[in-house]
Amino acid sequence: MNFSSQLIEEAVQAFASLPGIGKKSALRMVLHLLKQEEKEVSLFTERIKEMRLKIKFCQTCFNVSDSEQCAICLQQSRRGTSICIVESIRELIAIESTQQYNGLYHVLGGLISPLDGIGPDDLKINQLLKRIEHEEANELIFALSPTLEGDTTTYYISKKLPKPIKITTLSRGVAFGGELEYADEMTLAKSLQNRISIEDL
Repeated sequence: MNFSSQLIEEAVQAFASLPGIGKKSALRMVLHLLKQEEKEVSLFTERIKEMRLKIKFCQTCFNVSDSEQCAICLQQSRRGTSICIVESIRELIAIESTQQYNGLYHVLGGLISPLDGIGPDDLKINQLLKRIEHEEANELIFALSPTLEGDTTTYYISKKLPKPIKITTLSRGVAFGGELEYADEMTLAKSLQNRISIEDL
C-alpha cells in the first residue's frame, strides 16, 4: 500500500496491529475516522484511553471490572456452589452470552503450556485453590478449550485441589483442538448443560 500521507500510514499501522485487523480493514477505519468531526474522534480516543487507564481486575475471579469486585461476583442471585474455570475473559463473555449458567467464575489468564514457557505459577491457579479452600463451592466446571493445553491444565488443577469436590467439564460438543471462544452460543449452551464428570473421560 502506498500512502500520500505519513500520518495516514502510521494510523493504518496502528489499527492493523490489532488482532484480526488486516491493512485493508485498518485503512477503512482510518478513512472513516477522517470523515468524522474532530470532537467525535476525540471522544473515541478518550474512551479507549480511559478504559485502559481505569480498568480493574476483580480481586475474586479476575474478570475485568470497574471496581474491586466485578458485577458477576457482586450478584447475590449467583450460585456460590459452582465455579466455572475459564482461560480468559473472552470465554467468560461467551458463556455468559448463553444465559445458561448462574454460578461464579475464575479466570486463569491462560493455559499451562511448557512449550510456550507458561507454567502453573504464571496463571491464577494458586488463587483458585485458596478460593476453593475458603468458599462454599462444591462443583468446579472446567470450561477450557479442548486442546492438549486445556486438558493438561484441567488435570493439573484437579490433582492440586485442597478438598474433595465435584469436577465436571463441558461435553465435547466443542470439537477437540477447537477454541472455545469461537463456538456458537447454541453449541456452547448444550455443552454446558450436558457437562460430564472428568472421571468419565
